Formats: sequence, C-alpha cells, structure tokens
Amino acid sequence: MIAVMSGLPQFLYTTAQCQELDHIAMTEAELDGGVLMRRAGAAAFHCLRRQWPRAKHFVVMCGRGNNGGDGYVLAQLCCQAGMTAHVIRLDEPKTHDARLACDQATAFGVAMSGMEEPFFDQADVVVDAIFGTGLLRAVSGEWRAVIEWTNTLGKPVLALDVPSGLNADTGERLGVAIKAHTTVSFVGLKRGMFTGVASEYCGRVVFSDLEVPAWVFDRVPTQVRRMTVRSLAVSNPQRRRHAHKGDAGHVIVVGGDLGMPGSVQMTGMAAYRIGAGLVTVATRAHHSPQISAGCPELMVHGVEEGKVFEALLQRGRVLAVGPGLGRNDWGQRLWDLAMDSDQTKVVDADGLYHLARDPIRQDDWVLTPHPKEAARLLACHTQEVQSDRFAAVREIVHRYGGVCVLKGAGSLVASASEVIALCDRGNPGMATAGMGDVLTGVIAALIAQGVSLRRAAELGVWLHAQAADIAAQEQGEIGLMATDLLPLLRTLVNFHPE
Repeated sequence: MIAVMSGLPQFLYTTAQCQELDHIAMTEAELDGGVLMRRAGAAAFHCLRRQWPRAKHFVVMCGRGNNGGDGYVLAQLCCQAGMTAHVIRLDEPKTHDARLACDQATAFGVAMSGMEEPFFDQADVVVDAIFGTGLLRAVSGEWRAVIEWTNTLGKPVLALDVPSGLNADTGERLGVAIKAHTTVSFVGLKRGMFTGVASEYCGRVVFSDLEVPAWVFDRVPTQVRRMTVRSLAVSNPQRRRHAHKGDAGHVIVVGGDLGMPGSVQMTGMAAYRIGAGLVTVATRAHHSPQISAGCPELMVHGVEEGKVFEALLQRGRVLAVGPGLGRNDWGQRLWDLAMDSDQTKVVDADGLYHLARDPIRQDDWVLTPHPKEAARLLACHTQEVQSDRFAAVREIVHRYGGVCVLKGAGSLVASASEVIALCDRGNPGMATAGMGDVLTGVIAALIAQGVSLRRAAELGVWLHAQAADIAAQEQGEIGLMATDLLPLLRTLVNFHPE
C-alpha cells in the first residue's frame, strides 16, 4: 500500500516541473509510467478509506489522460476490497498507461458506462479523475456541464492530483472547477492549489510522493515554498536579560486622518504585542486624546504641519505608513515627508494609493497590498492580479523594489533574490476591517527588533494568519475582529521550538 504522508512538503511545483519530475523518475529512477499510475491509484485508495472509512459505494469519473488512468486503478482497488465502484468513462483513454489501466479494470469486472444519474444517487463518494494538471484553457461544452452537474450533487468529492478545472500553476478557475472535499496530490505538490480561489475547490489537501526517490526532487529546483512553523519560529525576536526598551526598537505609525483613528491605534497595539519597545503615532491632532485613552502605552502626537512630523521621524527606526492616512492634502504631505526620510518603511493601505499615483522604487521597504491595491500598483484589473498571483507579486517587486506581501487567501511574500514564500494559514474570518492594519504593525515591530525585511514579512504574515486561525477555532470565523488577534500574537511570538 502506498501511504499518504502525514504532512505536506515545503516546496511547491508548476505543472512543467511536475512533468520533469515524472520524466526523471521514469528515465533515471526506472519507474515506468504504469508503476507510477498504480502507486497513484493505491495512494488515492488509501486516502479514500482513511477519509471515508464507512463508505461502500463510489463513482469514479475518468477522463482521457493519465489522471483518468489513476481513476481506473482506484476503481479496481475498490472492487478488489469488496466495495462497489462504477466508472463513468467520459472519453476513451488516449495514453498507453491509461488504456492499459482501463483494460485491466474492465477485465476485473469493474462496471463502466457514460453519464448515468442512478449511479450517482447510490454513491457515498464521487472521485474526480477527469483532467488533472494538464488543463490550461477554459472548460467548455460537455466537460463544463459534467463539472457543473457534479457540483450540484451534494456528494463528497475526492479529486486526484488537482480538482478538474483548476489551473495547477496559478490557482485560477478555468471557467468552472470541481469543488472537492479532499484533494490527494501526487509526486510534486502543485503551487496553484494554495492561493487565490483554489482553497474553495481543493478542500483538504493531502500528498503522496509515490515513493519517488528524494534525489529526483533535488534535480528540479522550485520558485515557491510553503512557510513552515519551524523554519519561521527561529526568527522570533529574543530578549537579552539586560535589555531595555530602546533595544527592542521604535516604530512610528503614520496615518489616521479624520474619522480613522482606529487604524493607527490597531497598528500601534499590534507593534507592541509583537515586541516593539516604543511606538509613536503621528496622526491628526483631533484624534490624540481618543487614541491615548484607548492605549496609553502609545505616544500619540498630533501632526498638522511638516516641521512637527520631521522632528518625530528622527526618533524611530521603522515607519509604518498608510493605515488611515487618507488621500487628501494632509495625507499627501505626510507621505511625501515619509518618503524623503531614511528610515525603513512598511507601506500599506492609503500609502499604497499614493505610491501608485507617484511611483518610486526603494529597496528598504515592505509593501503589503491586497489584490485591489496590487492592481492599482500594476495599472491593471484586480482579476488580472488574481489570475496569476505569483506573477503579480514578482512584478510589484520588479517595479517597486524591496519586499512585497500580496495579501489574500494564500498570501505570498516575494523579494528579488529569493523564492516566493506562500502562507497556507488563515481563514475567511479575516475578511474584516483592521486586519491589514494589524499586519502592518506586526511586520514593522519585527523589523524594529532586528529581523531582516524578508524574514519579518514572512514571519509577520504567518503569525498574523496563525493567530486568526486560533481565534476562529475557539469561537468561529464569523464575527472575528482584528483586535481579537492581539493577545494571540503575543503568545505566538514567544514560541520557540526546541
């Protein structure tokens, strides 16, 4: 039995890279395509029994390629184990290995037919073995109808390798896609399964390397990796026994135009919870009493003229620019002065608006756009950003320099010289006001404590998402507020694995 791994690997691959892995495995590791197909079917069967131990009746939808071949192997294994599996053969097998698997399943007595509803009515689980990773164009015609109809059945779906209709490279839905309860991915974990809309279609992702030797993976370098707790926790700031507040860094939060005092207050509180020794807020004078009352640890300064702000800038090492900054003359003046300063910067929200209006390039900053802000920076539509988030985050770094965090489901962190880091933590409850302000404070505080920009961006994104996941597990996703993360951030940043 080919086992499904208990955890997911760190490195993520494109379709072309997965094909290269397969090629090396077959030509140099002497694992022919039929062997890999039988192992994939066995891994899928293992997943099926583990995920749905009481299920007895299965419908397996098989397409024309090797993904369909995996489905034929799975159906035969189900029948050999005394269960019923009915294959819906959506097309004739087109590859040698898929034809062989189909012939062997037929010879064993696996029932096959075209699309017939009674079999779906009896099924406990439906298996998607239609397209796999090879699909690059929009699903249309009968194939589209099959996927749309499958999604209306209300049956749990196991997708093999990648849900049919999902672009395995980008996570984009190609017109329509199978909504799977669980996806079992083979050999190389596909990067598109972890960002954008992909989480809505992949469900729980499990993995099997099909016992391909480790050296095969060493031969194919990747450009994307998953963030992992152990690789990031070593970057958590440490405190010396004789430390004082000056050692922990000074963050200056710039923003909070009229009517938006909460933005800078949350940013400042998050910076303190992550360990900043001092946090100054440069905001509208009107807001100073309210913010000071809400968090007395914050040093709040009303800034209505440039000289006052310029004096404040000399105090801090890191500027968190943009939360509630606004888009009028006041915000523009503070933005211009901040950009003329030498401090390291974390730029978010309205700061990104001003940057898009008057683009500049700096190496000593972290930009944290959500998809709409990223589209503004790239002078394109939000859908273009979401259709290939990996390309978008790379392009922002190319144009603007520094480090970029492209927020959203499967947040991405990129810089010029390193692979893209992907965060597969976080939940839909984070779609609420203030979450970005908190993240800005988290990243700024890490930089202020001496963490490099790239590591601060990665660690900040992970801490932020993990805190949100803990909060959601405790009380649910709906109703989650940005300030709910603050005590959890403190707990997480103090975690140091042995």
